[in-house]
Amino acid sequence: YLDILSKVKPDKLPPHHTCDHHIKLEGSLPPAGVIYSLSNQDSDTLRAYISHNLEEGFICPSSSSTGAPVLFVKMKDGGLRLCVYYHKLNSFTRKSKYPVPHMNQLLTVFNCSSIFSNIDLSGA
Repeated sequence: YLDILSKVKPDKLPPHHTCDHHIKLEGSLPPAGVIYSLSNQDSDTLRAYISHNLEEGFICPSSSSTGAPVLFVKMKDGGLRLCVYYHKLNSFTRKSKYPVPHMNQLLTVFNCSSIFSNIDLSGA
């Protein structure tokens, strides 16, 4: 997708809209999960990642009493990609009554649309 994506990295989030997403949990809160041990280099990288993204406004401090373990995966260019393991936390989330529609349904609806938004494929 790099041929169709902007070459300029975003320096801010898009404007905030009035709808915030809240994840509802089934029953009680999930138990505290295992924290993966990180090497000193990974710990430094994680601190730098959090600090940078807090400063840029891409993330904000969480008020959640639960969390998920993180780890890094080495990319082809030698850099590190942050991965968050949400598997255990996902098992406690209440399933949506209205799941994401099938792509054919979406294409039918979008057929008459004239304004579209995009997703960040370069940061995925």
